Parts: sequence; C-alpha cells; structure tokens
Amino acid sequence: MGFDTLSLKGRALRLLSQREHSRAELMTKLAAHVQDGDDLAALLDELQAKDFINETRVLESVLHRRASCMGAARIRQELQAKGLAGEAIQDAVAQLQASELDRARGVWARKFTAPPQTPQENAKQTRFLLTRGFSGDVVRRVLRSAVNDDDA
Repeated sequence: MGFDTLSLKGRALRLLSQREHSRAELMTKLAAHVQDGDDLAALLDELQAKDFINETRVLESVLHRRASCMGAARIRQELQAKGLAGEAIQDAVAQLQASELDRARGVWARKFTAPPQTPQENAKQTRFLLTRGFSGDVVRRVLRSAVNDDDA
C-alpha cells in the first residue's frame, strides 16, 4: 500500500515512526489529507491518549539532536515552530544557556582551525556562530578567547 492510499491514521503513524512530531506539526502535515468522514482532532486526541504524541519527547528529541551544534536562540525558534508550550520552551532554553559558551566553542573549533586574522575572517566567523543561534555576547567571547589562546 503506497503512501497515497494510506488512511489518515496510517499517515500519522508513518510520520510518528520516522521521528517525534508535536500535535501542531501533525495537524499541519495531515490537514491536506483529511477526507469526508475523517476527524483529525479526534485522531490526534487518540494518538495523544495512547502516548504516540508526547510533547516532552518532542522537546527532548530536538534538544538531543540540536544542542551540540546550535545556540539557544535557534533551538527556541525550532521549538516554537513545532507548536510546543511556551513554559516548556523557556525551561529548555534556560538549561541550554548554562552551557552556551562551551557549546559555541565546540562548534567554532569544529568549523575553524585558526582564530580570525583579518576583519573579513572575523566577520565570517561571527556570522557563522550567529546563524547557529548563539548570542552576540557568546560569539564575542568565543572569538576573543580564540585570539588570546593563539597569542599564548
């Protein structure tokens, strides 16, 4: 049976078998496939009652996949896009900010072999870390420590 002929529940289960999805994500992905007689809200309620949809697991999954390579701002944006509760996002981001500097140093070290020598290199390395969601203060501290370590 191809993906085109799957029932709404079959589609939902296939999506959930690939990775964790929030209720809002499934609602968006499945809305185009609702046919007469389908009750998307009831289906999502059923999946949530059976713990197939679990917001905590979605949050942990994103943190596990992204924390090593993304800053708190970028992860917050991703969690918000998944439609997760604001309080859960705030708690997760607060935990991430404690390790933000170390994670930024690790991301920088995997990408660059030397500290910036020119303003252009500095701008490039700054942009790289900023687009990964690290704060401006953290980026400045990473690049400053890279330059100072190189001088030693």
